Amino acid sequence: MPKTLTKQEKAAAITDYSKYDFSVDAAYDLILEKGLSEKTVAAISKIKNEPKWMLDLRLKAFKAFKKMAMPKWGADLSKINFDDIIYYMKPKATDSKSWDDVPEEIKNTFERLGIPEAEREFLAGVGAQFDSEVVYHNLRKELEEKGIIFLSMDEGLKQFPEIVKKYFTKIIPHNDNKFAALNTAVWSGGSFVYVPKNVQSDIPLQAYFRINAERIGQFERTLIVAEPGSKIHYIEGCTAPVYTADSLHSAVVEVVALPNSKVRYTTIQNWSSNVYNLVTKRAFAYENATVEWVDGNLGSKVTMKYPAVYMLGQGAKAEILSIALAGKGQSQDAGAKAVHLAPNTTSNITSKSISKEGGRSSYRGILQIAKNAKNCKANVVCDALLIDDKSRSDTYPTIKVDNPTASLTHEATVGKIGEDQLFYLMSRGLTESQALTLIVLGFIQPFVKSLPMEYAAELNRLIELEMEGSIG
Repeated sequence: MPKTLTKQEKAAAITDYSKYDFSVDAAYDLILEKGLSEKTVAAISKIKNEPKWMLDLRLKAFKAFKKMAMPKWGADLSKINFDDIIYYMKPKATDSKSWDDVPEEIKNTFERLGIPEAEREFLAGVGAQFDSEVVYHNLRKELEEKGIIFLSMDEGLKQFPEIVKKYFTKIIPHNDNKFAALNTAVWSGGSFVYVPKNVQSDIPLQAYFRINAERIGQFERTLIVAEPGSKIHYIEGCTAPVYTADSLHSAVVEVVALPNSKVRYTTIQNWSSNVYNLVTKRAFAYENATVEWVDGNLGSKVTMKYPAVYMLGQGAKAEILSIALAGKGQSQDAGAKAVHLAPNTTSNITSKSISKEGGRSSYRGILQIAKNAKNCKANVVCDALLIDDKSRSDTYPTIKVDNPTASLTHEATVGKIGEDQLFYLMSRGLTESQALTLIVLGFIQPFVKSLPMEYAAELNRLIELEMEGSIG
């Protein structure tokens, strides 16, 4: 059985950031040469023995990627060198259902991150990706018996090609943006989740994405299909060790919430400071469906991520809740998109950001209500907290309302921690650093309350680690 951490080991993990900042000398079956070309794209498809339609789609996306310019807005991406990235590294491991079959060095990596323990105690299923491939996937028997499917994206394509072909790139087209095109061309790994009609699970599924190697690009692809009346909660975590060279994480997530279904997608990322995190996430919500994005952005050199919900059916709902913490040398350009395309739809966007030590956080959002979308309700709240005078926070809201029956509110606040707050807490026996951390944890409380208990505790620990050294 995988080792369970003792109380002493858990306490050490709380105060030791090396829980996440480590790499292992893993063995690889195959490493493609650095650089991106049509040959690279074709090689990935051949390695995976994919159907011709997927190869054709990859090549079409690669052509779109070459034609599209880099984004001129948001964070500075000019230093990304696409020719200095390894686009595929296959670890010496298979997509196993048995933890015992995972190679020892990879197993140790996920043991240190606490994944097996989390699976036993809190989760309905777990997937673990190491660099370019998923090395472990498992689902509780009772959920398998209900017909829930939880596989790697590669296995999903092999076992359920009709479902994958029906939805793949239908929510996010291959040429939606430059990095979605790149992902479509070179994608590997990720999750395929299918929930049958009226099947509901209150226990989350989790996928964990780990970058181990230097100068690698990780391009997982995730597709979630929730049939009418179903319910699922999917959680993903992300980490990487610190290297001097930059890595690229560019994922695509497509969610299909059919009538009366509910999908919650939770992300807690803690990328190292050398990772460009450029992600496209989008959901289609049909009649009376609810989609919730819960998005926690810590770490990375640059994050650009704007989870979106397109409400296509009457009565659909979108809930998007995000936090972003930008530290020294970091740019967190995050936000949300809510597009009302049907009557009586509702969206709530809540964004919380913290900037410290010269970091920059930005809220970038789109709220759109179409001409035929009557009686829609939308609410946007953006709160920013500046820890010091060197840091920066910006808000870039885009609002387009084409129906006069809409009810819309938008609120944005930026504030600094007051000396009177710190003085009050310090007068009660806290150090300045402890007082500062307590204020930040209170600021993000609405986000933390939305997480399962164990993940809320982990996020609090990450915030505490990020806040260490913020004074002086």
